[in-house]
Amino acid sequence: MILLLGAAVLLLAGPRDTTSTMSTIVTPTISRAPVTGIRSSIIADSIVVEKARHTLTLFQAGMAVRTYQVALGKQPKGDKVKRGDNRTPEGEFFIDFKNPNSKYHKALHISYPDAVHSARASALGVSPGGDIMIHGLPPAYANVGAQHREFDWTEGCIAVTDKEIEEIWAAIPMGAPIHIKP
Repeated sequence: MILLLGAAVLLLAGPRDTTSTMSTIVTPTISRAPVTGIRSSIIADSIVVEKARHTLTLFQAGMAVRTYQVALGKQPKGDKVKRGDNRTPEGEFFIDFKNPNSKYHKALHISYPDAVHSARASALGVSPGGDIMIHGLPPAYANVGAQHREFDWTEGCIAVTDKEIEEIWAAIPMGAPIHIKP
């Protein structure tokens, strides 16, 4: 009924010029493309580092969401035993604090040493070391970018570029588990 009424109104109105109507239609201007069906930022709940592959992978609900190439301690093979051995520790840890003012851009602190590493170092009469972090680059080397990964240069930390630590920093919550594999 309504459809018939609308058609009758159009017929009675007669012919008219539609160019003026067309020129008043406004098309919105889009300043940026909307993100549809894609997360605009990475969200993760855990980290896995594979030392042999030199990778750090972020996971969300058991699914890998992003993998980064990393530089490790100067002695990348083997578990960290003591302070100064330049090894990246292996095992299950968690992110226990974030340092926004790190001398390596930003840093996520890893909960090393755990009870096992502390006991082993104590039995050997040495310090287990500490301050193991996932971090960016020092300001003097920030322009080196991804080339920093061509050799292992840290004292046991896991290094990524400044852009990458920004992503990881935003994606990983405090307390997130990190598994560092040989």
